[in-house]
Amino acid sequence: MTTHHRRWPDERAADELRLYREFLQFLRHTAISKVEGLSHALAAAPPIGTSPRMTVLGVIKHLTAVERHWISIIGAGAALPSLWQGSPDPSWNLSDTDSPQTVITAYEAEWDHSADALAGKDPDDLATDGERTIRWLLAHVTQETARHVGHLDLLRELADGEVGE
Repeated sequence: MTTHHRRWPDERAADELRLYREFLQFLRHTAISKVEGLSHALAAAPPIGTSPRMTVLGVIKHLTAVERHWISIIGAGAALPSLWQGSPDPSWNLSDTDSPQTVITAYEAEWDHSADALAGKDPDDLATDGERTIRWLLAHVTQETARHVGHLDLLRELADGEVGE
């Protein structure tokens, strides 16, 4: 597992695609920081009775599925298996082999797939589905990640009282 250091994007950024990538990376590191230091039991526990699949590890697994689907599969047409196949959405489900380390490692590996998928792309380029621009995909994945970082804030506080940005 890598140590994550959050860094705000350049405040005078002129390169739009770089700015999107930097904000997404900032949010990724924020998400991971919400897992670091939690025991397996706390990271896998669903603290909200009405949401039994809403766990710290489940959120990270879902974010992995989000990146794979939108950036690698839709954006670049990568031949990777979808992590969303099934109903209800199985990306939140934990397996017996999931631990903070394995879930974070899978999420980090997906970042590499995303970087490969976006290599050489411009914001105005169309995704392989021909319906969306790369700009739209990055904005969508960034907002999805930000929304789930908010969930992670709450889940972490419920797990062990840890609060912070």
